[in-house]
Amino acid sequence: MANQLVTKAEGQELTLERVFNAPRELVFQAFTQSEHLKHWWGPRGWEVTVSDMDFRPGGSWHYCFKCMDQSQGDFYGMESWGKAVYGEIETPERIVYTDYFSDAEGTLSETMPPSHIVMTFETLEGGKTKLVNRATYASAEALQTVLDMGMEQGIGETYDRLDEYLAARQ
Repeated sequence: MANQLVTKAEGQELTLERVFNAPRELVFQAFTQSEHLKHWWGPRGWEVTVSDMDFRPGGSWHYCFKCMDQSQGDFYGMESWGKAVYGEIETPERIVYTDYFSDAEGTLSETMPPSHIVMTFETLEGGKTKLVNRATYASAEALQTVLDMGMEQGIGETYDRLDEYLAARQ
């Protein structure tokens, strides 16, 4: 991929940056509409099986992605549930939300660390968009917990899938 993910972990904050060869409005829509998210959210070999979205300040997105790739061994058949609770939305520039691990009923996990996320979408020349995702955790240890789970590789694959999805939509 030409537009690789740039990551920086410092203290309790993780910053992810990636440039997509697509207009800002389309990249923004890909994050804000359930019908888009189901095509690219999650690492390779995983599919969104539940996506209940109420995209507005105070609304939420309750989702599940499931490993459908038998070659992923013990991960095959595993489900990962999450719930994003939206705070601020400035279309098509910024989304602020808290991302939680959850269960199928939407009950938030008390054992896994949530992240407070600020996503910005910047228009670049040539019809490109720079996505900056700043995730803040309660502590450096909480951030390390998700890094140890392979979150960096997972988000890299997720953004690769987004890049492919955006290219197919243009």
